[in-house]
Amino acid sequence: MAKAVAVVSALCFLALASLAHAQEAFTVKGQVYCDPCRVEFQTSLSKSIEGAEVELQCRVRENGTVTVSQKATTDAIGNYELSVQGDHEEEICEVVSVSSPSQECNVPFGENKARVLLTQNNGVQGTDRYANALGYKTAEANPDCKAVLQEMGYIPDEDQI
Repeated sequence: MAKAVAVVSALCFLALASLAHAQEAFTVKGQVYCDPCRVEFQTSLSKSIEGAEVELQCRVRENGTVTVSQKATTDAIGNYELSVQGDHEEEICEVVSVSSPSQECNVPFGENKARVLLTQNNGVQGTDRYANALGYKTAEANPDCKAVLQEMGYIPDEDQI
């Protein structure tokens, strides 16, 4: 009888733990920036974009059905946060850039989305998930970019060519 009670208690505990795990909330954090060098990565000339809009979408792998769709707007330093309920292990979740309010920096990157894993079953502790930075380019490259990129070793010095 004691074994039966122990087994039932263990099953109830596992069921409750599973339910609590499924209802867990994740916080997706990221940043949107302006790329004045048009290289699609951050440099010392990059600036944050306040008021940029992003959207998080999770969709079922097999048929593409959208299960989560949430929008957020960046704050004064270009950061955003989204809260997502539940575990989405069997889904593809991505943050995509929607719009930039900047008149001088509104050309979207070619691939302007960041995948995030919204599950506890991936070895990552905690519930904060960080998406790669998203960005927009200026129409023309800033003249100071050549020196910055050379300093980074991205463009060889003239005497090295």
